[in-house]
Amino acid sequence: MSSVIPIRPLADAPRRGQRTQRERPVTAQALADVEATTAHLVLRRDLLIEHLHALNDRFGQLRTDHLAALAQRMKLAQTEVYEVASFYHHFDVVREDAQGAYPAPPRLTVRVCESLSCSLAGSHALLEKLPQLLDADVRVIPAPCVGRCEQAPVAVVHQHPVPHATLEAVVEKVQGSVTAHAPEPYANLDDYRAAGGYRLLEACRRGERELESVLATLEDAGLRGLGGAGFPAGRKWRLVRQQPGPRLMAVNIDEGEPGTFKDRHYLERDPHRFLEGALIAAWAVGVEAIYIYLRDEYHGCRALLEAELERLHAAPPAGGLPTIELRRGAGAYICGEESAMIESIEGKRGMPRLRPPYVAQVGLFGRPTLEHNFETLYWVRDLVERGPQWFAGQGRHGRKGLRSFSVSGRVAKPGVHLAPAGITLRELVDEYCGGMLPGHELYAYLPGGASGGILPARLADVPLDFDTLQPHGCFIGSAAVMVLSQHDRATDAARNLMHFFAEESCGQCTPCRSGTAKIEELIATDRWNTGLIAELSQVMRDASICGLGQAASNPVDCVINYFPQELQP
Repeated sequence: MSSVIPIRPLADAPRRGQRTQRERPVTAQALADVEATTAHLVLRRDLLIEHLHALNDRFGQLRTDHLAALAQRMKLAQTEVYEVASFYHHFDVVREDAQGAYPAPPRLTVRVCESLSCSLAGSHALLEKLPQLLDADVRVIPAPCVGRCEQAPVAVVHQHPVPHATLEAVVEKVQGSVTAHAPEPYANLDDYRAAGGYRLLEACRRGERELESVLATLEDAGLRGLGGAGFPAGRKWRLVRQQPGPRLMAVNIDEGEPGTFKDRHYLERDPHRFLEGALIAAWAVGVEAIYIYLRDEYHGCRALLEAELERLHAAPPAGGLPTIELRRGAGAYICGEESAMIESIEGKRGMPRLRPPYVAQVGLFGRPTLEHNFETLYWVRDLVERGPQWFAGQGRHGRKGLRSFSVSGRVAKPGVHLAPAGITLRELVDEYCGGMLPGHELYAYLPGGASGGILPARLADVPLDFDTLQPHGCFIGSAAVMVLSQHDRATDAARNLMHFFAEESCGQCTPCRSGTAKIEELIATDRWNTGLIAELSQVMRDASICGLGQAASNPVDCVINYFPQELQP
């Protein structure tokens, strides 16, 4: 006789929205706190992260009773709210003690960047000494790249960046309560319109510019995605346009790759050039709404964009504006991956999606989505107005176009340098960066940020562009160039970068989650088990879901291939 497995009748199961015995009870005070703090926000599931930001900003932390109240207010499971809050670095989730009291939040938080460029410039000394100089209620913590590598070392006092940070400068900002970041002078809407801004968009809408000619311009210019993937922009517009409506757009300004700061550089100076490019793309593809995802570290840029979007809505170009929503990241490098960013815009944990389907087919809210990096859209107006030859006619060593190189490290003039595509590292340093710093000689360089690999000085004459670095085990990515000298070691750089990847892995897939942590452990000394590292690296490349795990071992592989003299036998 077969056994019978008893099944509880469906009617006995808790309905969605009902509190189970394991859920935390919601107090009246916690609910009142949440209602007062988030009253300005619409109760939409995709705005969960914005609600969390509002609570974290007001209370300096996310208390578990507030999370429970927020779940009730938004009609979500408490576990759903908690898993999102605990995923992002910039949310401080705290629990009550045995007596029901919550710890007091720090009066102020100072974040010190520990990325490679800042580490080279002495950020670890700041991390070591600042706690001894500041009051006990000021928290000093290490932070991954804050997108200001040309100003290394950088500290951030609450939301105020301190470039070229010294102990004295940071203490002064803390003691003076300098915690907000006001934007520097930039070209506002009036300035932009006075220089011909938005005329191209209006000409497109009036039919004076044919859609096919605009698409052909992007294709003939050879404009490719400038966030790292390098997918041809004109082809992407055509692919998304072919999909059934409604179609959406997601703009990636997360820019978390260590060494990268070009998007911030352009946004801080000329935001409407990017906005007009986004609106032209929306017109060409038939986009109904634009979602701009801006990394949380760019506080001044957020204030700038909010102000300029408000001005633009008050005085829109002819034909009006589609819906434009500005979304705030919360400190997660993985959200630079396009599908993880889309998950985050939807108010979820920023975990990459399995593909297919691709974002162009099933993207934001399940709709076909045009996903672009900020800089790709920034160049649209110039390309269409000046013609494809203006862009394609520039370049070196057989390459075409221009590249915005974010250069940091041991050079005399770090910063964003607009240079011909295909320029070599040696040419870039000598012609645009003022050469190496006094007393420094070129030893190695990273051509594409943290994940792009490390090359020795003897390969400094390789053209820097898409597809030129792959034969050497590297890639250009977002053109973040970090320069090392004879005073640096490639092994130390690899340790810094692998620590970053281990910290930033979203943990969704085992090859990346375990592989980054294991490789970080294996390279802790100068005696490396190169055979085991090679096996781990191959598994990560083959089996990781997204580019983080697939490329995380690149710096380590390059050390083994190009810098064996730094390793003990």
